[in-house]
Amino acid sequence: MNNLQLEKQHSAYLKRLRKEKYEITGWQLFILLAFLTLWETAGRFNWIDPLLFSYPSKISSLFVAKLSDGSLALHTSVTLLETIAGFILGTALGTLFAAALWWSRKASRISDPYLVVLNSMPKVALGPIIIVALGPGYLAIITMGASISIIITTLVIYHAFHTVEPNYVKVIQSFGGNKKHTFLEVILPASFPAIISTLKVNVGLSWVGVIVGEFLVSKQGLGYMIIYGFQVFNFTLVLLSLFMIAVFSSLMYLGVEWLERKLIKN
Repeated sequence: MNNLQLEKQHSAYLKRLRKEKYEITGWQLFILLAFLTLWETAGRFNWIDPLLFSYPSKISSLFVAKLSDGSLALHTSVTLLETIAGFILGTALGTLFAAALWWSRKASRISDPYLVVLNSMPKVALGPIIIVALGPGYLAIITMGASISIIITTLVIYHAFHTVEPNYVKVIQSFGGNKKHTFLEVILPASFPAIISTLKVNVGLSWVGVIVGEFLVSKQGLGYMIIYGFQVFNFTLVLLSLFMIAVFSSLMYLGVEWLERKLIKN
């Protein structure tokens, strides 16, 4: 097979990939538009209770109103900053704990049962204790966002560290590499896929922790808007808050995917 035939096959393959991508995107947009159209129709014709479920045009009108008076930007920015801080803190501490456990096998054996217990414990239930200990402020909410992801991050990344191909470790050790070199040159780079997967999971976990923290104590943020909406039976406000959470959590997820493309070259 000559180079011209290979180029034609490669071009056809890329064309199929683009076509498949456009097709998937088209179906995704179709499903979204169909859902919004059905929801709008059901709300306007009272097929569903518009007080409870609202409908897209009411939510968009409230979005414009809240955006105009600045309240939506304020509440969204508060929650977004808390979530990003909790996300970074939880992931960083979990990775550091995993590295420490990999470094000391004795420490990992001692801490193993405690990690299992902490992982099975519902971290959200610790919210009141965290708030009493740290006070009803941003620190408590950020801690909630971080605490919900630290243990699972530690367990997943520690497991990834220990499943790295042993031959890679032997190679660097044969060239005189010490434990530090082994970790930085082999263990950590080989675990990037697991770390990225953990980041993707932590996006959702961080939002859960922060929103629950805002439920309990905050007077600002999207969690506060949800609670306030329930209290005054303004479920359009609740759905608007959920919409904002969905948008920004998706953007954070896309950010992690961008990082994945930068760190992991296929």
